[in-house]
Amino acid sequence: MGAMSGGAFAPAEGGGAIPAVERSAVRKVAWRLLPFLVLCYFVSYLDRVNVGFAGPAMRSDLSLSATAFGTAAGIFFLAYFVFEVPSNLALHRFGARRWIARIMVSWGLLSGAQAFVVGETSFNVVRVLLGAAEAGFFPGVIFYLTLWFPSRYRGRIVGWFMFAIPFSSALGSPVSGYLLNMDGVWGLHGWQWMFIIEAIPALLLAVGVLAYLTDRPGEAHWLTAEEKRWLDDTLREEERQREAVRRYEWWQTLLNVRVIGYGFVYLGLVSPLYTLGFFQPQIIKAIGEVGNVQLGFLNAFPYAVGAVTMVLWGFFSDRIGERKWTTAFAAACATAGLLIAAGNDGLVPKLLGLALASFGIFAALPVFWSLPTAFLSGTAAAAGIAWINSVGNLGGYFGPQVFGIIKDRSGGGDYYGLLFMAALPIMSIVLIVLLDRGRATAARPIAAE
Repeated sequence: MGAMSGGAFAPAEGGGAIPAVERSAVRKVAWRLLPFLVLCYFVSYLDRVNVGFAGPAMRSDLSLSATAFGTAAGIFFLAYFVFEVPSNLALHRFGARRWIARIMVSWGLLSGAQAFVVGETSFNVVRVLLGAAEAGFFPGVIFYLTLWFPSRYRGRIVGWFMFAIPFSSALGSPVSGYLLNMDGVWGLHGWQWMFIIEAIPALLLAVGVLAYLTDRPGEAHWLTAEEKRWLDDTLREEERQREAVRRYEWWQTLLNVRVIGYGFVYLGLVSPLYTLGFFQPQIIKAIGEVGNVQLGFLNAFPYAVGAVTMVLWGFFSDRIGERKWTTAFAAACATAGLLIAAGNDGLVPKLLGLALASFGIFAALPVFWSLPTAFLSGTAAAAGIAWINSVGNLGGYFGPQVFGIIKDRSGGGDYYGLLFMAALPIMSIVLIVLLDRGRATAARPIAAE
């Protein structure tokens, strides 16, 4: 998080100086909230996708086909879809601290329960319950960040928060590999130990959420009166400007064409994200015989690339004050990387293709979220962000399921499945261009301060 200490919030060379109160307020909020929220999302995402790393052993021990595994892994997102908007409205009503803590306790318990599934049916049931339990966490935090950071900082701020996705996979893959080697300890499979041990941090962090988070700037004892006033005035003025264009009620966002369109933009990015999260270990393992630990490090490489580039791309987007084309370019890189991975069977070119795809997906995500939060506010923002996330995360259901079906029907290879995944970011590019044609999609550049 070192970039937050100076360069990330300083003006570009040659730009005007940022007022001292703005500099100190944004830096304090970033240091106070982001490391803890990144840690929470790290645990959340790891608990959501560690099933992918458990996949080869689970499929063998429970006699699951690729289709059955992909369906169970992705069915999480159907429940997620149903409960996302109600959960985010509850967060707006009850406050972030209490609601996020509730989410973390329930998902921790159900994530650990995956250790005790015995077949396809119980696997599906636990994944559905896990999706319902975790619904609202990610869009809730995105909405929460809009209560603390002006729009011109959100590309990098969301980038730092979503840094937890590739970081959890990069670090979590080797850790999961070691845990899988606990096979036979106390009569449990290694994948059972992995689910149990990796569920514990969520329960511990839930206590930290209640003790540490602050719902709104006005309640922040760790800010000076001047810093609170600057944040409140700045965020209130941004909300006034948005509502001067149009004020949305929360239910109107569910029918808004632009909001729904953004949901499908997000689906085009999320589908390959989760499909690779669930199947990438199997794709790599199919190249040659590798041990669990070696597989963990190989699987971590594309995510390490994504972790670094995600933050840098969000920073770049903020500096130039542009959202649409920076999102579209990153999505194009995702397609190119998936095509390279599909067309090569060697370990090195396959990993390089997956790394380029990882760059494209993870670079696009934080910049994308700056688009809808630029015109939604209040309960409309809570509902709209959740609705976009709900529609987009349906890709987490259909993507792995379709990939599993294609894999089974094509003799077990990944060529056609990766081609299908490569087409989805193209849909995102087309929609971004159409949805924001003639609209102002730029944030005020940091350098203009």
